[in-house]
Amino acid sequence: MTQSRRTLPPLNALRAFEAAGRRLNFRAAAEELGVTQGAVAQQVRALEDQLGLRLFLRLSRGLALTAYGTGYLAEVSRAFDTLAEATGRLLDRPETVTISVTPTVATKVLIPRLAELYAALPNIDLRTMATEALSDFDRDQVDIAVRLTRPPFPTNLEAQLLFRQDLVAVASPRLVKGLTLPLTGEELRKLPLLHDSHDHWRVLLQSREKLPGAAFNHTTLALDAALAGQGVVLACRAFVMADLEAGRLVRVTEETATIGPDYYLVRKRSSSPPKAVDAVWEWCAARLSLPLSEAA
Repeated sequence: MTQSRRTLPPLNALRAFEAAGRRLNFRAAAEELGVTQGAVAQQVRALEDQLGLRLFLRLSRGLALTAYGTGYLAEVSRAFDTLAEATGRLLDRPETVTISVTPTVATKVLIPRLAELYAALPNIDLRTMATEALSDFDRDQVDIAVRLTRPPFPTNLEAQLLFRQDLVAVASPRLVKGLTLPLTGEELRKLPLLHDSHDHWRVLLQSREKLPGAAFNHTTLALDAALAGQGVVLACRAFVMADLEAGRLVRVTEETATIGPDYYLVRKRSSSPPKAVDAVWEWCAARLSLPLSEAA
């Protein structure tokens, strides 16, 4: 029958027995546990009294385990090993860092580089919050944010420029197959234009009128539609660089438009930030930013 946890022997008594059983010497066990020899002997005696069994034979030159003691020592040692392993796993768990980003930054900039981040920072778990809303660092327990914003910043915040909104018009190669690139503004207007919630087409095409075309509430959806060959999308260069390099998208015009605000890495200012947060901050600053020549 399983004994109730409420009637288990005291932990100190079990520790004294386990140490004495391994060392077969009360003095050596006492030195290991940092207590007196008498305390160890007293704890073992109390344990034997509670169990109603002799665990040791007291010999002139030390101790010997009884048959009961030998079997009990194996089980108690195994239990302590399990506790030590569980404690070690708890203490060795990766540190969690929470980063708040817009959905487009998450899907087009951060997520494609996560394997690289984990290779560089294997002891850190990155928790990503994808939201258009501005996160409150304290309320939402956010460590770092990537946001579309502009200086000046509050004195309690630290910010670093990642990239500017350098807008380029891109489309699937299938959509422009047979056309001569780059297209003129008039040629571009003849193609289906895809609009996100920012809708910067009028800036690029210098048009005051609303331009027709499918509209999406997230830039990511407009980019997915472009990848599917449904039209031309105007997007920040940072969001399409990987697709341009892979040939999934092509630039359809040489015209660009750089507008504000810019994308910044932001966190609460601290004289001693947690090491894990500092490591992710430095990694993001190095790996998510564009070279100066492309960010200008």
